[in-house]
Amino acid sequence: MNAAPDLNELAKRQLEVTRLINAPRALVFQAFTDAKMISNWWGPNGFRTTTYSKDVRPGGAWRFTMHGPDGTDFPNHILYTKVVPDERLEWDHGSKEGEVMFKAVVTFKDEGGKTRVTLQHTLPTVEAREQAAKYAIEGGTQTLARLEAHLASQGGRAEAGKGQRAP
Repeated sequence: MNAAPDLNELAKRQLEVTRLINAPRALVFQAFTDAKMISNWWGPNGFRTTTYSKDVRPGGAWRFTMHGPDGTDFPNHILYTKVVPDERLEWDHGSKEGEVMFKAVVTFKDEGGKTRVTLQHTLPTVEAREQAAKYAIEGGTQTLARLEAHLASQGGRAEAGKGQRAP
């Protein structure tokens, strides 16, 4: 008989960052799923992101490199495990295919026309969580601030369905 997971132990392995974004939920979700949009804001201050491929569906992947302000490149590979349009994204995050450094859940909640975005990362151990906390909380906070600034610079609008038209 399998024992239920220890929720207290699970909580000790998690990091969470949340921000209320002044934009509608569908647009915020689009900013996370559109390859061109996400490359304009993803990552902490001073970072740039190059997206090589992005297939947002269960089993699909996002392959990208984050370029640090000091010139260091950080290859990333995300494998999407769950996609609920305008509500939730779940993925396994690694630096290469097949590797899982942490599991991520991003939720999008409408709050009066604004969107509450919550990023939650579950790391494999408490020790890994403690190491990641040294940079991931501030990095996530900066990333969500960059998202909001990007959407504001676009007038809070994006072209609906851009890049998804049938020939």
